[in-house]
Amino acid sequence: MFVLCFVPSLATADEPSLVEWTQRRVEAGLLQPLAERTTSRFSRSRPPPRERRVRVTQSTTSRDKQGRDFVPFSVDARFGKGEWQQDDIVGCAYRASGNLFIQRGEAYFPAALLLGKKVDALPGACQSAAARS
Repeated sequence: MFVLCFVPSLATADEPSLVEWTQRRVEAGLLQPLAERTTSRFSRSRPPPRERRVRVTQSTTSRDKQGRDFVPFSVDARFGKGEWQQDDIVGCAYRASGNLFIQRGEAYFPAALLLGKKVDALPGACQSAAARS
């Protein structure tokens, strides 16, 4: 039993923490594609923010009703030199699949919605299962 205390853990030092993994996943899967989108200067839509930053709002995973682990995140935006607008985008990243979902109203949609794709809401996504008593 004493010898087991000296066995190194199976996790490597190169493996990113959950927070780092989530930040990287959101930046690669959502923020970079959003930054690459171009809009017409004659468009009536809101201009893209000058800067965006990812905040991981929980350092541990939550489990949805189907038993899948996810991590909630928030994206803050700054339009010019003003203050950061918190929670410009709210969503979650699923740990096993890497799928990203964003919140619109009370529902969660695949992040492809922000990239102009027509997608349906996924019931139960990013919603923690009720605690058992």
